[in-house]
Amino acid sequence: MADSAAAERHDFQAEVARVLDIVVNSLYSKREIFLRELISNASDACDKLRYEAQLDSALLKDDADLKITIATDEKAKTLSVTDNGIGMSRQELIDNLGTIAGSGTAKFAASLAEAEKDKAKKEKSDVNLIGQFGVGFYAAFMVADKVVVTSRHAGADEAWQWTSDGHGSFEIEAAPADTPRGTTIELHLKKDAKEFADSSRVRHIVTTYSDHIGLAVWLHAGDKSEQINEAAALWTRPKKDITEDQYKEFYRHVGHAFDEPWLTLHNRVEGVIAYTSLLFIPERPPFDLFDPARRHGVKLYVHKVFITDECEGLVPPWLRFLKGVVDSEDLPLNVSREMLQASPVVAKIGKGLVKRVLGELQKKADKAPDDYIAFWEAFGQVLKEGIYEDPDQRDTLLKLARFRSTAADGWTSLADYVERMKDGQTQVFTITGDDPASLKASPQIEAFRARDIEVLLLTDPVDEFWPMSATEFDGKPFTSATRGDIDLDVIAGTKTDEADGDKKDETPSGDLGALIAMVKLALGDKVKDVRESKRLTDSACCLVADEGDLDMRLQKMLQAAGQAPGDAARILEINAKHRLIRAMAEKARQDGSSRDVEEMAFLLLDQARIIEGEPPLDGAAFAKRMADTMARALA
Repeated sequence: MADSAAAERHDFQAEVARVLDIVVNSLYSKREIFLRELISNASDACDKLRYEAQLDSALLKDDADLKITIATDEKAKTLSVTDNGIGMSRQELIDNLGTIAGSGTAKFAASLAEAEKDKAKKEKSDVNLIGQFGVGFYAAFMVADKVVVTSRHAGADEAWQWTSDGHGSFEIEAAPADTPRGTTIELHLKKDAKEFADSSRVRHIVTTYSDHIGLAVWLHAGDKSEQINEAAALWTRPKKDITEDQYKEFYRHVGHAFDEPWLTLHNRVEGVIAYTSLLFIPERPPFDLFDPARRHGVKLYVHKVFITDECEGLVPPWLRFLKGVVDSEDLPLNVSREMLQASPVVAKIGKGLVKRVLGELQKKADKAPDDYIAFWEAFGQVLKEGIYEDPDQRDTLLKLARFRSTAADGWTSLADYVERMKDGQTQVFTITGDDPASLKASPQIEAFRARDIEVLLLTDPVDEFWPMSATEFDGKPFTSATRGDIDLDVIAGTKTDEADGDKKDETPSGDLGALIAMVKLALGDKVKDVRESKRLTDSACCLVADEGDLDMRLQKMLQAAGQAPGDAARILEINAKHRLIRAMAEKARQDGSSRDVEEMAFLLLDQARIIEGEPPLDGAAFAKRMADTMARALA
C-alpha cells in the first residue's frame, strides 16, 4: 500500500450520505442482501470485460477465466469479494462510489426531504425509497464499519484504493503496482456482523440469492476453496426447474432492484430466428424512469455472452421499465453496438418482445383488473408514450390505457367509456390539467356535468401529445372539452332546457350583445373573442381555445419549454344566466360607456386566467380593481 499521507480525502455527495443512513438504519433486518448486491456488481464487471474483450482480446491475456471469489477470515472479522472483471480507474472509483448520478438524483433527494416531514411513516418510506433507487454498493455499510476497495481497470498500469467508514467522506490513494485486474471489496465487519465471516453463512446466502449467476462463485475459507454456485445462466434452464424465489432473485440481480417483479415473462422462441428472453416488470417505478435518455433495463447476450445493455432497437423507450435479458443465437459474438442499431435480427426480436409483453398485459387487464391497475398507476404514463410514438401498436395501447373520469372515482377503459356514451354522442370528450379533482370542478365542463356527459380527465404531460396522433378510438374522435365550438344539444336527452332545469330566465340577447361589445372593446387584443357560453351553468366565465388553436395546457407546456411564444389570446365565454353577467348587462344597457363595466371586464378575464392556473394580466391592477369593487359593494 502507498504511504497513507498521499491519500486524498473527498466528501460524499449529500444524497449518498442519506442513502447510507437509510441502508444502515432502515434495512437492518435484511442485512444479508449486501452480499447479493456486491456479487451482482462483480458479475456486471465481468460481463463488461467479456464484451470489451470481443473488440480487444489483449484485455484478457493475463487472466481469461472470469470468476468471483469470496474470502472469509473469522479471526480478522473480514469478508472480501473479488472479481477479475473490467475494474475501475481513479475517477471511476470517485464517480461510482462517491456520487449518485442521473436525473433521478433530484427526485430522490426531494422524496427524502418529504419523508422527513412525517416521522411516523419514515421507516416505511425509507425502505420504499431505497427499493426504488437500488441499494447497490452502499449495502456494504450495513455490516461493515470500514470498506476498502482496491481496483485496476483492464489495460491500465495504475491501481487505486478507495477507503471509507461511511460517515461522510472517503479517501483515494494509489494501490500497489502488482494489483491484479479487477476489483476487491474488503469489508471490516461490525461487532454484531461477525456471522458474515462464517463460511457456512456465506455459502447459504450465495445459494439463496446468487445461485443464478452465470459465473463461478468461489469461496475461500482458511486453506479450503470451493465453487458454491451452479454457474449456469438462469434463463437457459427449463422453466419447470426454476422456482419463484429464483426468478425473484435473478430480477433483483439483473435490475439492481430491491422490490419483487410484478410480472415475469420467460420465453423461448425458435424458427427463423431463435432467442430466449427473461423479462420482468417491476412493482414500483425506479427514480430514473423519466431520465431524458429513456434507457431500458434489458441486457443483450449472444450465446450467453454479454454484449450490451444499450441496444436501442431491442426495447422501445415506452417499455423502458422492463428489466431482464435477451439471449440471441443469430447474432455474431463480435457484433459492434453500432451494427446492432441497424440489425434486422434485433428488429425482429424487438417486435417479438413488444408483442409478447403487450399480450401479457392484456391478459392481466382481462383476468386480474385490480392487479393491472397497480401496474397502470406505476407505469401507465410511460406506456402512453407508445400511443404517440408507435403507430403499429397504437390500437393495442389504446385498449390497454386507463383514465380517470367524471363518471367514476376509479379508472376506466376507453371501451367502457364508449359503452356508456349517450345516444347521439359521437365523440370521446377529454380535458387536460394537473389533477382530477381540479378538472372535475372546472367551469369548462359544467354543461357536461349538468347533462351527465362523461369527460375523461387527463393529467399526465404525455396526454397533451398522444391525441395528436391517436385521433380516435372505435371510430369516435377524441375532442377536448375546452374547445369553443362544441354543440352538446345534438346529444339525445341532454338539451339545454332539460339540463338547466328551472334556469330559464335568460338575459335578453340585445342586452347581452351590448355587454359583449363593451367587454371586447375593453379587453382588445387580450382576448381572441368574447362569446355567450353554452357550457357554463354555475360560473360567470371561462377561457376556451378556438378551433385550430393549441389546447391551453399544451400551449403552457410549450411556452415553459421555450418552444412557443407568450400567452396566446383565447376566447372568453360568459354565462348569460349568472347574476354577475346579468348585472353587468343591465349596467351596459343603462350606461353604454360605463367605467365600471370596463373594470369588471378585466376582473372577469383575470378570474378566468386564475382558474386556468395562470396569473392575472397585471397583479397590481387586479388587486386594485378587486379592492375598489369590494369597497363599492360595502358602501
